[in-house]
Amino acid sequence: MIPFIQSRVKSFANALAGLFYFFKSQIHARFHLLAASAVVALGFYFEVTAIEWCILLICMALVIATEVINTAIEKLSDTVTTGYNKNIKHIKDLAAGAVLITAIASTIIALIIFLPYLAP
Repeated sequence: MIPFIQSRVKSFANALAGLFYFFKSQIHARFHLLAASAVVALGFYFEVTAIEWCILLICMALVIATEVINTAIEKLSDTVTTGYNKNIKHIKDLAAGAVLITAIASTIIALIIFLPYLAP
């Protein structure tokens, strides 16, 4: 049982190391973290409902998770080849597009949630 627990702890530590690397090295990661912090601050300020919190948390997690996956794809692609490759460009563009989709949808959802709190 101990080796199983040790391997789970190591896996968790590796995941945390990946997240630390992500936020330290990626400018977009810090931008998303700043945006998420603003959303959390607004959520507390407006005292959003539990359901609204759940929706906002899912949106924040999706944007950051897709950005992590995008970064992983970019790093892997750069490891495969340092030269230009049309297919790798498309792969990177697709991954970036996934981030854009989640970011746009999350922004729209945030507006749907917060605009009624701003209305007089």
